[in-house]
Amino acid sequence: MEKAYELEFGGEKSGSLYVNCCGCSRTEPMHSFGPAWKPHYLIHYILNGKGKFMIGGKTYPLETGYGFLIMPEELAFYQSDEKEPWTYVWVGFSGAKAKEYMKAIGLSMEYPVFTSGRSDELYQAVKDMMEHNTYGISNELRRVGQLSIFLSIIAESTVIREKSQGDWANCYVSKAIEFIQGNYCNPIRITDVADYVCVNRSYLYTLFQNSLGLSPQQFLMTFRITKAAELLQHTSLSIESIALSCGYQDPLVFTKAFRQMKKMPPSAYRKEMKKGKMRKNREYLEQMEEFISKAKELTF
Repeated sequence: MEKAYELEFGGEKSGSLYVNCCGCSRTEPMHSFGPAWKPHYLIHYILNGKGKFMIGGKTYPLETGYGFLIMPEELAFYQSDEKEPWTYVWVGFSGAKAKEYMKAIGLSMEYPVFTSGRSDELYQAVKDMMEHNTYGISNELRRVGQLSIFLSIIAESTVIREKSQGDWANCYVSKAIEFIQGNYCNPIRITDVADYVCVNRSYLYTLFQNSLGLSPQQFLMTFRITKAAELLQHTSLSIESIALSCGYQDPLVFTKAFRQMKKMPPSAYRKEMKKGKMRKNREYLEQMEEFISKAKELTF
């Protein structure tokens, strides 16, 4: 028999990440579940005791400090130890980002087990979800926030074994590009990009050269000037406003960078575009947009 405190949240069915259920159990010796499957992701973390977990034809003997992932619609079985039955917390979750997060953390059918020495924090995250268990946007957001904390603790604790060196290279470049695309309008520097993906600047330079054939600085400048060219063509914003919108605090620095890439100042580019005499520039803009689109497709 199992002494369990469990909550199901039936109303949260959309979003990038949301909680389906959570709970805490102190099991009796040899208590088991399955073989059965769940429609969502389900993570258990063992607070104390021992047991075994079976999935995909493999058996994992587990103890205090270990956790395991059950994938959606995958048959799984787990059972507490005869002499030292386990106590665990669990969280079931879904959402458009759930699969991506599990892949990024490194949990999968091939590697469904992890370890963490931060049991108090994981327990507190689940406890907080259970304490905020009623309907309403405030509690829904609270549970999602605690789920994010729960997963972030696991992410910090796990060692991802699935990625090869090439996979990691693509991962770093992909995340760097995402950061640039989301922050080009701010006065970011390449050191900020490198800090975000947790590598040094020289290594990031090597990765970009190998993957895209240009440096991170060149990519950032190209992205900014491409966006600026779009604004010059499609809006009546002032040069100063366009410069600020593309991450340049000084309009003179922006004009110099724009001239370097487009072979003319922004004001002249806008005039020529309005005259309809910039076919080559339009073609170049389309090529750059295609290049940026392909860069977005880098996966890890």
